[in-house]
Parts: sequence; C-alpha cells; structure tokens
Amino acid sequence: MPDLLLELRSEEIPARMQRRAAEDLRQRVTDALVERGFLYEGARAFSTPRRLALHIAGLPARGEAVREERRGPRVGAPEAAVQGFLKGAGLTSLDQAKTITDPKKGEFYLAVIERPGRETLDVLAEILPEILKSFPWPKSMRWGAASAEPGALRWVRPLQSIVATFGPETETPEVVPFAVGGIAAGTVTYGHRFLAPEAIEVRRFDDYIQALERAKVILDPERRKDVILHDARDLAFAQNLDLVEDEGLLEEVAGLVEWPVVLMGSFDASFLDIPAEAIRATIRANQKCFVLRKSGSEDLAPAFILVSNLLASDGGLAITAGNERVVRARLSDAKFFWDTDRAVALDDRLPKLDSIVFHEKLGTQGERIARIAALATELAPRVGADPDLAERAARLAKADLVTEMVGEFPELQGLMGRKYAALQGEHPSVCAALEEHYKPVGPSDRVPTDPVSIAVALADKLDTLVGFWAIDEKPTGSKDPFALRRAALGVIRLILDRELRLCIQDVSANQVKYVQYLTDAPGMYDEVVLSPGHKQRSVKGSVCEQISASLLAFFADRLKVYLRDQGARHDLIDAVFALPGQDDLLMVVRRVEALGAFLDTEDGKNLLAGYKRAANILRIEEKKDGRAYDAEPDAALAAAGEPAERALAEALAKARETASAAVAREDFSGAMQALSTLRAPVDAFFQDVTVNAPDPKLRENRLFLLNALRAATREVAEFAKIEG
Repeated sequence: MPDLLLELRSEEIPARMQRRAAEDLRQRVTDALVERGFLYEGARAFSTPRRLALHIAGLPARGEAVREERRGPRVGAPEAAVQGFLKGAGLTSLDQAKTITDPKKGEFYLAVIERPGRETLDVLAEILPEILKSFPWPKSMRWGAASAEPGALRWVRPLQSIVATFGPETETPEVVPFAVGGIAAGTVTYGHRFLAPEAIEVRRFDDYIQALERAKVILDPERRKDVILHDARDLAFAQNLDLVEDEGLLEEVAGLVEWPVVLMGSFDASFLDIPAEAIRATIRANQKCFVLRKSGSEDLAPAFILVSNLLASDGGLAITAGNERVVRARLSDAKFFWDTDRAVALDDRLPKLDSIVFHEKLGTQGERIARIAALATELAPRVGADPDLAERAARLAKADLVTEMVGEFPELQGLMGRKYAALQGEHPSVCAALEEHYKPVGPSDRVPTDPVSIAVALADKLDTLVGFWAIDEKPTGSKDPFALRRAALGVIRLILDRELRLCIQDVSANQVKYVQYLTDAPGMYDEVVLSPGHKQRSVKGSVCEQISASLLAFFADRLKVYLRDQGARHDLIDAVFALPGQDDLLMVVRRVEALGAFLDTEDGKNLLAGYKRAANILRIEEKKDGRAYDAEPDAALAAAGEPAERALAEALAKARETASAAVAREDFSGAMQALSTLRAPVDAFFQDVTVNAPDPKLRENRLFLLNALRAATREVAEFAKIEG
C-alpha cells in the first residue's frame, strides 16, 4: 500500500508550539482524507526546532466510488430550505432529485449523490495546500515580497521547503504536485543547520529518517528526550552526582535541539547558600539547564547539565565556559536578591500591597488580604485550625509578592514566603501555610494536610470566587481569565480529600459582605452610610442569596466534571443536587456513592423502573386532570383496597420513615437499604392493581400512593434526574 511523506521545513518552530503543531498536522490531513473516503493503516507526526513531518502508511492508490442518499426538505418547503438542500447535495435543480413518500410525514426530496473514485495523488494535491494555508498557529507571520498580496501564506516562521511524496515501497514514489507561498513540493530537504547544511534527496519515509540521522537530525522528539535523559544521567553518575529530573524542562530542551549533545558545567560552591529552589529556578529559567544533587543526598551540587545543539571540535569546552559565565552572573543576582530580602521583615512589606491593585472592582492586594484573613479566621474552627494562626498566616500569605526574589522568579511565590517566615521565627504552621495556601493548583497537585494551610487555602480560593461572582466576572465558554474553574476544583479537592464539612452557600453569602464596599452594582445595597475614610453599606439579603446560589451551581458543575473523571455518573450528581439545600459537597459525594452502589443492585434497578412507571402515570394523569396529585394517600382507604395496594401503602410509610431517619444521621447506605424494601411491593402493585379505577376516590388515592413513592425516593435523591 502507498505511503505519504510530508515535511514542512521552516526557519524555526518555538518549542512550546511543536507538539501541538505536529498533532494538528496529523489530525487535519487524516480528517480530510477520511472525509473523502480514504482510509489508512496508521499516521505519525514528528517535530524538531526546524521542521514538521508526517508519515501516513497504508493509503489506497485510488479512492473507491461513493454512493450516498441525502434526504431533503418536505415537498412544498420554503425556497430557502430547498436551495440549501440543492447546494449541500451539489445539485442545480430539483429535476436532479427524487421524490419519496413517508407514510407518516408526506413527500420528501431525495438526492442520490454518486462520486467516482479519484486518484489519491490528486486528492492530496487538493487538500494539502488548503491545510497549510489555514494552519492554526497560535502566532504566525508573513514574509517577503509576497506578504503584501491578498491571501499570502502565514506560517510560524518563514517556510523554506516542502517535501511531499506518495507511492508504494516497491516503486519510486511521486511528488505530490502542489505549491504554497511560492514554494513547490519536492524531494529535497536539508539536515542540521551547522553540522550538515547540504541538500538531501529523499523519497520514502524510511530513507528520510536515515538520511536525517546521517545529517545530524533526530526527527522523533521522544528519541531526543531519551538521548538527553540517558546521557545526562550517565554524565552525572560519572561524577558521583544525581540528576534532578524535570519532565517539563526535558520537553522544552528537546524542542530546542535537533542533535542533542549533553555537557556538564559548574559554579562556585558559595552560591549553595541560596535556597535550592532559587538556584534551580535561576538555572532552569535563564539557561534551560538541569541541576544536580550530591549522590544519595537532597543537597544540590555546584554543577549543572546543559544541552547543546552542536558537536564542537573542542569537545564543548567553549560552550560550557560560556554557560558557566552566564550562570555565575545569574546566581550572583539571585544571591543579591536573597540577601536583600532577608533584611526586611514580611510585616514591613505589607504596606506595599495596599498600592498594588488586585482588580479594579475588587480593590488592592491589601484589601484582598483583609478579606482572606477574616474568612480564614472564620473557617479555622471548622477545619481544626487555630484561628489566631490562620489569621496570622493569611496576613502574611501574599507578602512575598513584593520581595526581590519573587519579582525575578514569580514561580517561587509562596515557597519564598515560607522561607522568609521561617527566618523570622514564625510558627511552623504559619510558615507552611504561606507556601501551601496556593495548593492544590491542578488535579495532580498535592492537597495540604496542615489545618492552618487548609483554612488559608480555602479562604484564598473562596474569596476569589465570591469576589468575581459579585462583580459578575464569571467564566464563559472556554474563557476563564481568572482561573475560577481551577479555584473551584481546588476547593472541591480540599473538602473531599480532607473530609471537611462546609456549606458553600453559607460561606459565600457571608463572604459577599467583605466585598460590599468594593463593588457598585446597581441595586446591591439597602442603604449607604458614609463614615470618615470609607463606606459602610448593607448588602441586600436577596443579592447575597443570588450570588451564593449561582456560585453553588458552578460548584455543582465543577463537581460533576471532577467526579466524572473519577468514574461517577453525572446524572446521579444531578439527582442529588436537585434536592433542596445540597451545598455540603462532602455529603453530596457520599450520597452519590451510596446511590450509585444501590442502583447497581437488582433491587435498585427494579425500583428505578418502578419509579419511572409511577412518575409517567402521574405526569399523564396530572396533565389530563389539570391538577397535581401531591397529597398524602388516605391510609384507611388504601387498607380497604387490594392486598397489593395495602402492602405498598404500609411499605411506603415504613420505608420513608426509615430512610428519613437514616439521612438525618447521614447514613446514606442505610437510606438506600430502606428504599430497597419497596421493590417487591411496587412490583406487586403494578401487577395486581389498576391505578385508573372506575371509582374516582379510589383512583385519586392510588395516584396519591404513587406520589408517596415519588416522595419516598426524594428522601435520598431526585430519581427523575436519573437516566435509564
């Protein structure tokens, strides 16, 4: 079967864009082929700092003929619908369409579309230029004289050559005949910019890979990563050192080189007085180098690993020396920042936060800290933390933002706060909270265990959410500029991992009060009383309720996403949240778990089926009668009825009472067990009893009985939300 080889070589492709670009190329080309009926055996895309490559194996030499029947609008439909149908089907008039008759819906137009098989080479020549012209680079440019022309090609950096060949392994493949941006596809590429800049003739993918290797280019980024990692480990081992591995840096460095050459440099041991994290950030951020540890120790060594893109004639001595000079200068700066920061207490830095705007509608960082401190103090007893320590930690939580070290390396925020707090003798829990209150940052980040850290972390995230909800800056679609989804997930993980009892609506409603004089939403306040220096206003209770209810709905949505990733069913979460007052996320999850376990049993499945049947009967009869059958059934009337009717009434009364008591003591498994006793009497009722009895009173009471079943299940969840 023929293969496609495609290479797009440009001046440069930034490392951060390479993976996505390779995947976009693979997906867009294969999607376009499949859409036209061309299937394939496999496709792989590759990237280097100067090229994207795609190999598609097992394409047919020619596509098969396609016959498709496309149903159109009803005969007599509006002209716009008819014209849309004709355009979509590739017809010029209704004379080219057929008319078919649907016994229920009348006559419809039908288009029979027949496409003859096409040569794959022709199809590739058609789709590849369009894909390249519309390629979704995050940033792109035009260049040269052609850049002024309409529709000029845009690429991440100037495109220099295109290789595009198609054909079987046993024959000489053909060049795919197309050109973009004045560059025609061919069979010539080039190797390493400095080590092998000569032209290379390539035809097939296997030849292409080997030719690039000879020309000092490793095409596969995973292979480049493997070379870097193993050579770095070996070089470190030879010096009795351990590599501090860093997957993110490894990915980035592999995107900076086509022929990785691993070298080791060193720096003065006196710089080891700087915190290890600062050394690592300095060497990583500025030089893209790896740090090393002393073998079997957590202590850093005065050495680092660098990755060059050159095989130097001096063995890399000059390259290493140049990197050492830069590292020395950077570490000198870091040491100056460290020494300068230690001379100023964190408390003395707090006034600077009053002049830093957090958000124009939410005030300064200083005002935000006051809100976080108040909320952390309130939350402390609920999470087992000392309120005074929580308040102190919250006051100092953002102080390191105005230090020299964090100003230079923002990724060290929190961590440097912890170190500076320890230096000035703060309580260990306060020190820990300064670093950990940002956590968890993502789904794989660890959750704090110290109660003070938990109190401040919750306060920080909840204040952010409540504040932006109060000023109506909520996430929309894929846009979330203030990372509010991440903040909500952080709260959810803190609550669930630490099994915290926290009512989201109560906390958020109370926190609105702390942002009251920072927002000016119309109709938000009951009164305005000015006092010297600031405003005192009373937020309307209805406004607090609206904000907290909206925020709870957001938490419910985030919880669904989180639990779905854990394997839970979204409909069960909806069923629990549909009950009033469900803002204790830990209890919501426990209800969902118990409900899921119950519905996996035969009793649970059958009871759900019985509930659905009862709900459908009630819906139909309530609509027909124009009334709701939501009263309690007459026990005496039920007792005088059919045996199955009497048995269901008795079972419902007992099950509802038992389930309610179990829910009250938060025994959700017990509540489900109580509901499971309803399976047999419900089955018997539907088998032996006619709901729509001739006697109006009897019929009404039996509908009340079905409503009692609906009410009994609502003790644990809204079964109407459950699928199946």
